[in-house]
Formats: sequence, C-alpha cells, structure tokens
Amino acid sequence: MNRLTLSAPLALVLALAPLCAAQAQTTTEAAKADGKAFGKDIGAAAQSAATTQPSADRVPGFGGTPSQSGYFDDPKAMERAAASQASSNTGYAAMRDSMDRRATFNKVDLDAAIARSKTISEDPLAYTSGMGLGGTQGRCVPLPPSSGTAARYKATCNTGYTVESGTQSCTVTLQASVTTVTDYVYECTDTYGECDVFQVPTCQHTGSRPGKCLQGIDTLYGYKCFEPGDPIDIYTCSAPVTGLTPKRVSTRQVVNTTKDESQCAGLAADTNCTNPAETCTDSDPTTRIIDGVAVTQPCWAWRRDYQCNRFSPAQDCDTLASTPGCTLEKEYCITDEVPCRTFERVYDCPVPDQPQDPNQFICDGDVYCIDGSCETIERTPNDEFKDAVVALNAMDQARREFDPDNLTLFKGTRESCSSKVFGILNCCKGKGFPLIPGIQLLVALGCSREEMLLHQKDAQGLCAYVGTYCSSSFLGVCLTKRKVYCCFESKLSRILQEQGRQQLGKPWASPKTEQCAGFTIDEFARLDLSRMDFSEVYAEFTDAARLPDELQAATQIQQKIEAYYANTRP
Repeated sequence: MNRLTLSAPLALVLALAPLCAAQAQTTTEAAKADGKAFGKDIGAAAQSAATTQPSADRVPGFGGTPSQSGYFDDPKAMERAAASQASSNTGYAAMRDSMDRRATFNKVDLDAAIARSKTISEDPLAYTSGMGLGGTQGRCVPLPPSSGTAARYKATCNTGYTVESGTQSCTVTLQASVTTVTDYVYECTDTYGECDVFQVPTCQHTGSRPGKCLQGIDTLYGYKCFEPGDPIDIYTCSAPVTGLTPKRVSTRQVVNTTKDESQCAGLAADTNCTNPAETCTDSDPTTRIIDGVAVTQPCWAWRRDYQCNRFSPAQDCDTLASTPGCTLEKEYCITDEVPCRTFERVYDCPVPDQPQDPNQFICDGDVYCIDGSCETIERTPNDEFKDAVVALNAMDQARREFDPDNLTLFKGTRESCSSKVFGILNCCKGKGFPLIPGIQLLVALGCSREEMLLHQKDAQGLCAYVGTYCSSSFLGVCLTKRKVYCCFESKLSRILQEQGRQQLGKPWASPKTEQCAGFTIDEFARLDLSRMDFSEVYAEFTDAARLPDELQAATQIQQKIEAYYANTRP
C-alpha cells in the first residue's frame, strides 16, 4: 500500500487554506458594499445632471472666453508664444535638462541583448559548463575588454553678428516768422525792349494790361478801338530799379515757414535706418499769432519714425571650445554677402564614453578530459580577428549596396535639418547627444519628423557631416541655417566613404549641391582598407560576442518575485 507523504510547506498551505478563504470572503463582501454605496452616489449625480438645464457656469473651471481662443484665428501665434517662452519658462528648462541628462538605450543594443539571451536560453549548458549543481560559480575568466577607440563626430557652432530691427523716432518742428516786404511796381512795353531791365530774381512779372488806343470812335454801344496800342507789362521788384520811377510803392507782410530737422540729422545720416514715416503730433490750434500776424498751418510738429537695424556681436562656441578632446577643425562663411557676418566653426569631438558592464565572464568553458584527467584549455584573444571581421563585413556590404544601374558602391542619401542661428531650438544635434525621447514635443515646437529621424541616424553613426549653408538671411546676417548630411545603410559604409574620399582626394562638394554619390568600381578598387581606421566598429563586434551575467540577472529576478509576494500576500 502506497502512502502519500506531504512536504512541510504543502501541509502548511493546506492548513491555512480555510483561514485565507474566510478572509477573502470578508474582503469580497466589504468590496461589494463599498461598490454599491459608490454606485448610489454616482447614480444620484447622473440623474441630477440629466434633468437639469445645462449652462456655462456648470462647466468646471469655465470663466468666460479663454485668452487662448485667439490661437484659432492665428495658429502661428502659438508657435511664436512658445518660442518666446522657451528661454525663460522654468518648466521647459527643467524638461530640457531632464531630456539631456536621462539615460537612453539604443534599440539596436536592446535587440542584440535580447537575441543573446535567447541564444543562451536555447542551450544554457554550452555557456555554464563548470557551474556547480548548487548554482555556485567555478573558475571564471573575464571577457577581454573592447579594443575599439571612442567614436568622433563633427560639432558646429556659430560666430558673427545678430541683427535687431526696431523703430527709432525724432521730432520735426515747424518754424514760422513774419517779415515786412516793400514792393516797387513798374510798367513797361516790350516793343523796344523796355522791359529788359527788370531781371529775375529782383523783379517778377506780375501781370499785364492793354495799352492806350491809338485810333477809335464813339458809338451808341460805347468807344470802339480800331488800333490798340502795345500791351503794358507789370513788374513787381523787391528793390528800386536805378533810373526808373516806380508806378507805385507798397508794403506787405510775408509769412515764412521752415521745418527744423536738426533732431533727426543723426538718424537721416545712418545708412542702417530707412523708410522714415511722419505723424503729426501738434495740430491744435491750426491758427497761431506770429509777430502779430495770424498764421494758419495744418500741422506744427511731427514725429518721424525710422526703421533701424543694429548689429551686435554674438557667438555660441564657448561650450565646444572648453569641451575636452574637441579641436577646432575649420571656420568658414555660410553666407554669400561681403563682408561676411555669420561664420560656422566645425569642431572634431569624441563621442562621450558609454559605461560598459564590467561583470561579464566566461566560466570554465573549455575543459579537455581523458580517462578522468581534465585540463583547462587557456585561450588568448586573436588580435587579427577584428581586421578579418571588418574586411568580411566590408565585402558583404559592397555586395549588398552595389548599384548595377550606375555601377557604384556605398551610395548615400542626402538629408538635411534646419536650426536658428544663435537660437534655442536645435533640430540638428545628432551624434554626441542622447536620443531625445520627447520627439513629439520637438515636432510641436517646429522640428519636422524627417529631422528627428536624421537625428537618430546620426546618433547611431550612420551619417557623415557634409557642411552648412545659410537658408535665410537679413542684411547679410544668417537667420536660419541648414546642415547637410550623407546617410548610409551602415556605420561601416559611412567610414568607408569618409576615409575613402580622403585617400582618393575626393572631398565633399558644396553643401547646397552634394548628392552623396557612391564610389565607382575603379575608385573602390583603388582603396587601401588596411590604411583605414575601423576602431569605431571594433567595439561593436566585440560587444556582439560578449555574454551577459545570466546568473546575476536570474538572482535579481528571483529576489524581485519573492519581495513582491512578501509585500502583497494576505
């Protein structure tokens, strides 16, 4: 007869089962009662809401038309408001600081770790031979460290000027005066040149009248002239004419008005100030007494507004200049104007080191046994492995990227991104900066999704920086620039293009025209791969061969499960 013997833990579970069931039933009943009470309260509120005429004051937080409703008529105002607040808003600054500091993980690295874990789980004994039955480690040998050097990237900044447009004003006044003028009136006939003595500007021709009739008769209708005399011209002179007697002499008062523009002389002479516009600022009263004479003018003073542009020195290169390992590679003008007012500086910088897991080992993996006598096989890393892997990958990459239509290899794709010069929003950070998780926020602030994808590609080392050109400018100052990249299918293709062009003496073309063409077959045949530095990809090949510390991970998972049940069990 077979007996069923219960283990101590199982017996304990069976003994506590009625107690747990009673406690569970009590908890269930309390939950039902609480749910009924909650439903009753909600039902009364819903019934009241359904039978009450809706009104605006019943909407929570409603206080009339919100100020944000103006964005419906001018959607771009939201973008301008956001840009103006970006530099001073504490919430935005905290969010940007969090995004710049938080740890990020590359999807490629996560996929590689998952793939390695699956491989180990399929055949764990292949990686844990030499482990004791109790789970203790035997003799473990750490994996060799990565032989790859840190990758580098091209970082850019700008120096030059910013331009600020504004209105500057000055005052123009009307100056009036009254003078007494004496008029000397003369008459002459021009038949024999008698009027030639009255010269301008002293004398002015002010009228004429018919001359004396030489022959005529009286009729019932009045005197009729048959032979009129020469017409008589009238001249008014400001001074007596020597040798002639004026017909009459009279005096009159003359009002003289001039605009006093002395206060605006500086702005008028400034070539950076244009398009003056005048606005009357003193027109009441229109009639004023000047030296006892009533003078009427529509306006007595004006405000003259000039649109002025001021240039201020600016630069944003202090951070790069003080970053260890960053060296200034070149500086060039990104505008076509002379003199140049905006320069681009290109720095060659190391990508910040990424921390690597030091707890990765191979434990008692190579054991050779004969007749019960076992020896551990000592293995040393092969320094030529990395070169062989790179060469094989280069050949495989060339096979996959060969373009049979154009007979070219390693063709790239032209991509670009824009950013404000000396601005806060930068859609072109890329390599050397962490991948930003808040892509939707940057898109909302003005970055396109294509620019965000370029940011990711460049951060992954797939893009080569070609150069920058100015896409919009004002008065010779660049306002918006575009950075141009050539992006490739793999990091290896990018390195082959960058260093291959140096060997061939084939630099990138102008950023405005570069199309990222591939190598011809002849050009690729002339490349010497042994002279190229592939250290950037060595680390990736080594990392791909590393094994995670599965025992430590399993222990942590087990501890988390035990802690969960310890905190949640009834």
